[in-house]
Amino acid sequence: MAQRHRAEFVSKKIQMVQQDAVPKGRIGKHQRIVTLLLSQLDRLPSGSALKVPLAALPDTKANIRAALNRATHQKGLAVATSSDSSHLYLWKITQKP
Repeated sequence: MAQRHRAEFVSKKIQMVQQDAVPKGRIGKHQRIVTLLLSQLDRLPSGSALKVPLAALPDTKANIRAALNRATHQKGLAVATSSDSSHLYLWKITQKP
């Protein structure tokens, strides 16, 4: 009996919406820093890299790299990263002729 009551409760909570009202994508906790880094990469001259202090990142280097990797793959961008003990480096990968 409790199962039937729970199923009725859940079915009353489910709604139908138009597909165009459904959000596309999500706003993750790293969106602000990833958007900033991608914006800076867009303006970066060829042969240059961004040098980001690790202390300025809102999360671990690994988590920011992962979020950046997801975003660049989604946008079809080729970006490389490297790091040392205090900085994260980012640059656009250019195709060789």
